[in-house]
Amino acid sequence: MAAKIAHFDCYSGISGDMVLGALVDAGLAADDLRAAVRALDLPGLDIAFEPVVRCGIGATKAHVSTGAGAITPEQEHHLEAPHDHPHDHSHEHPHSHSHEHSQGHSPDPAPPHGHTRLEDILAVIDRAQLPAVVRERATAIYRRLAEAEAAVHGLPMDQVHLHEVGSHDAIADIVGAVAGLHLLGVDEVHASALHCGSGTVNCAHGRYPLPAPGVLALCQGIPLVQTDTPFELVTPTGAAIITSLASSFGPPPPHRQLGQGYGAGGRDLESAPNVLRLRLGERLDREQVDRAVVIEANIDDMNPEIFGYLFERLLAEGALDVYVAPVHMKKGRPGHLLSVLATEDGAEHLADLVLAETTTLGVRFHAVERRKLKREAASVETEFGPVRVKVCHWPGGRRVTPEYEDCARLARAGGVPIQSVYRAAAAAREE
Repeated sequence: MAAKIAHFDCYSGISGDMVLGALVDAGLAADDLRAAVRALDLPGLDIAFEPVVRCGIGATKAHVSTGAGAITPEQEHHLEAPHDHPHDHSHEHPHSHSHEHSQGHSPDPAPPHGHTRLEDILAVIDRAQLPAVVRERATAIYRRLAEAEAAVHGLPMDQVHLHEVGSHDAIADIVGAVAGLHLLGVDEVHASALHCGSGTVNCAHGRYPLPAPGVLALCQGIPLVQTDTPFELVTPTGAAIITSLASSFGPPPPHRQLGQGYGAGGRDLESAPNVLRLRLGERLDREQVDRAVVIEANIDDMNPEIFGYLFERLLAEGALDVYVAPVHMKKGRPGHLLSVLATEDGAEHLADLVLAETTTLGVRFHAVERRKLKREAASVETEFGPVRVKVCHWPGGRRVTPEYEDCARLARAGGVPIQSVYRAAAAAREE
């Protein structure tokens, strides 16, 4: 059965309540998500959902209420049920709650609720009547939050106070996000690059530039895009959720689209829809997708004999592929374009090798996505001897490719054309 994926488009950032709104907008039953939040058994904690419009896009706004501000049945009735697509609302409802994760709001210096120590929060999650996998993933997110805060403040984890992200509404966001994805049957989470706002934000220890220090600590190795939007777009809660759950950041993997939803931020921006877009789909199992880096260099003054040695070294050091192409360079000089396909982890080492072994003065990098056919290795018996083959699959068919080295060896040994060995190997596999 194909894996079910969720891809979050964070072109307007991400916050906890945006995740909850997107889940419900994509088809998750609001009552099921509300039950998961209520399972935390925190006094006064509740959640409701409201259809809104953000820059012309219909979306769902999640309202988490805590303490004395708990949502009453009358208020729950007043907040309209999530809508069906297409969205056609022409106005925005005036309700708003100024908790930590509502974009465009500056959080208060200290949260109004008391669960700020990691051990207290984990105790709340541990005793909740929720599936074990939901409790485990929510616990892992909070441990990452505590690690990030400890790194920012230079303290041991057991001395860290989580402040804004330790408030009841932040707990509801994190547990609700994990529970919602579980309820939707999502197997894999992916996300785009995270778009951050500019300016400053009030935190428990003072006023900080955006992205907030906790967000930067959580986003090590994650692609960030700094925008000129003068509000906090990526909140610590949102960053913790997506960086803990997502297995990749970039374009969504190839998939069959099943549904989509939009979770609204706290205000309607003029420049772009302040929404988090969620796509749900089934992964195309026969295809494999990964990320790689292409290293390029233009070379016009090197002895071409060196290319053979260079290819051997690059491939021995982990290059996925190496090739050259003839080019005309400035002043009409003929030259070569060297291209090296590398893994993301190995790109720097291979670039150093190119600089050391060639006459180029510099190299270029660009990231690429590889879409590969599913493949398997096999061995077949032919009248000439055994031949290793690669069998590649795609929707609706397959292709058998004999290994050149085996075919060449058998052709030489038998004194027969190499094409005869190729055809025999392909035919043997088809049988």
